[in-house]
Amino acid sequence: MDFHHYIKAVGTGKKHNRNLTEEEAFDAMDQMLNLKPYPEQISAFLLGWRVNVESVEEFSGALRAIEQDVVKRPIPNAIEIGYPYDGKVNNPYLFSLVAKLLKPFDLHVIISGDLLQPAKGGVVTKEICESIILEDNVHFFDRKTFAPKLHRLNEIRRRLGLRTGLNTIEKLTNPAQAKYGLIGAFHKPFVQKYAKVFGPRYEKLIVVQGNEGTPEVFSKCKYWICEDGSVSEHYINPSDFGIVYQKSWDRITLEASLEAIQEPSEEFLKLAKLNAALYLLITGHVGSVEEGWEMLA
Repeated sequence: MDFHHYIKAVGTGKKHNRNLTEEEAFDAMDQMLNLKPYPEQISAFLLGWRVNVESVEEFSGALRAIEQDVVKRPIPNAIEIGYPYDGKVNNPYLFSLVAKLLKPFDLHVIISGDLLQPAKGGVVTKEICESIILEDNVHFFDRKTFAPKLHRLNEIRRRLGLRTGLNTIEKLTNPAQAKYGLIGAFHKPFVQKYAKVFGPRYEKLIVVQGNEGTPEVFSKCKYWICEDGSVSEHYINPSDFGIVYQKSWDRITLEASLEAIQEPSEEFLKLAKLNAALYLLITGHVGSVEEGWEMLA
């Protein structure tokens, strides 16, 4: 289909806009990945698509097109953490400390990353993973290598400078063929959408109303377990475990992030332990977060 057809579908105004079918979204994404449209056309589509509000069918079709390009390297007993590619602004990452706690259970943590994407301007996983010595059960997948066609869109997205639908679907592309997937959500309405888009790709999908749109638990929040087509809602509160974590409201730098990871405070270590306990629950090693917490003591 001529790409202009897709631009018209999402960019002609409220009265005439419509969602693409799954197959149309697949074709549109496939054309963009292969750079068939002009950069201006790709930007126009991504902007209109975002304003039009992406549907489950569109996300599913676009993700299928992306998955065609993904070079897979299977990792057993793996948990993929779907961090946003626009980074973290307020807090350090927990994954390296969590992974260390999970080593006795032969669980592997999958992290993917790339150059910074619009629009938050935070510290990205690629910067962290290239700056520290990772635990041997942490596996970093650089998108330049495992999804080179999606990586090629970086410059177009940088010039656009706005969040698009790609910010959502790029978080979980499963290059390690992990059994478990974790993704963050700001708002509850996205949970069902994520369950339908990402759920079939994992044995179990967990959606966390976590810190900065990540699946990391820093404060009291909800989380949802998506399994076998059903979604169950749960709550977790760090204060129930005696955790009192505070940080300044200053924008965090890469240097400050690395320092917090390499020289963690007692409360930061407790947060890592709580998140590790949640992972043990998710992977079936324990029956509750409380049991996981005690097991990690």
